[in-house]
Amino acid sequence: MKLYDELAEWWPLFSAPADYAEEAAFFAQVLTDACKPAPRTVLELGSGGGNNALYLKSKFEMTLVDLSPQMLAVSRALNPECEHREGDMRSANIGRRFDAVFVHDAIAYMTTTADLDAAIRTAYRHCRAGGVALFVPDCVQETFVAESRHGGHDGDGRSLRYLMWTVDPDPADTTYRTDFAILLRDHRGDLRVVHDSHIEGVFPRAEWMRLLGGAGFEANTLTDKWGREIFVAKRPG
Repeated sequence: MKLYDELAEWWPLFSAPADYAEEAAFFAQVLTDACKPAPRTVLELGSGGGNNALYLKSKFEMTLVDLSPQMLAVSRALNPECEHREGDMRSANIGRRFDAVFVHDAIAYMTTTADLDAAIRTAYRHCRAGGVALFVPDCVQETFVAESRHGGHDGDGRSLRYLMWTVDPDPADTTYRTDFAILLRDHRGDLRVVHDSHIEGVFPRAEWMRLLGGAGFEANTLTDKWGREIFVAKRPG
């Protein structure tokens, strides 16, 4: 996926850190309410460019794991005080447990039941007894909506704009497709267009609950103000 590889340096103009403040405050409150005592250490799996961590690090000691070294470089520039680890959320082993585990929309790249189960079990393995894991998929199968969006930002003499188009070619399987048309204008004013296609996973609510329970979590769901159904999973103490 070009966004997380050759285009990673453009990430702050694709998805600006400033846009994450309200959402990150909500996540922090959910983690704090679900975990007693309030969490001190948080592991973020699929941390990407570190936009959530930019705000969460003021409340928690953050350890950030991502599969893309290019995205980790973006995050290190934004969050130099945080520990960064390169790793796959399906198999990462940090070697210690945390008060909480946070998995934002990178969970969408789990495209099979086996992938999702592996990521959930990684979260469970790293969560202390009495701790909590928060999973934030863009949607579950019951709430998926085909859509298009656009966005982008200006900065440092260059600009980015994109069109995002999400469709589900086969509602009977566990994936959908998101295509991005990305326009990049450099400091000379030269423009290039990049097409990037992402295959993402979508699962029924009941399958999420089955996998969370199978891993050992006690889980429930919340619907946030952005309309997402998210999963709050406690590891029994």
